[in-house]
Amino acid sequence: MIPMRPLLRLFALTLLMSGCAFAPQLEAPQLSVADVQILGGDLFQQKLRVRLHVQNPNDRALPVESLTYTLEVEGQLLASGESAASFTVPPLGEAEFDMNVTTNLAATLFKVLAGNNSRELAYHMKGKVMLSQGFLRSIPFEQKGSFKLD
Repeated sequence: MIPMRPLLRLFALTLLMSGCAFAPQLEAPQLSVADVQILGGDLFQQKLRVRLHVQNPNDRALPVESLTYTLEVEGQLLASGESAASFTVPPLGEAEFDMNVTTNLAATLFKVLAGNNSRELAYHMKGKVMLSQGFLRSIPFEQKGSFKLD
């Protein structure tokens, strides 16, 4: 007769491993900078409001708990951090949210705007979307694009 305890452990391990194989595979959401507004500041510190547009390519809602990111403009690090605002992006849908960013733009803007006569600036953003539910709790992302500085 086979002891029950090792059989139960083997069954539980098999069940756990098969559950991992069938866990949903989520695609990274598409993030883009929709708008950047300068709220104020001085030579050493500026306050910006960055509006992000999120597109969910998945057939299930994404309950976003937070977002960690780095944002470069014209190859210069502009901001990094974590958004604390939670929101849900509907299945195959879109959402927008604002992040208030405090940064030292003086050095960055001098470098960026010195050789750029247009107000169209290239950005590169990467990070992770942290989900509040599900087996998969973080989704890495990386986006490139451009925006106009108002």
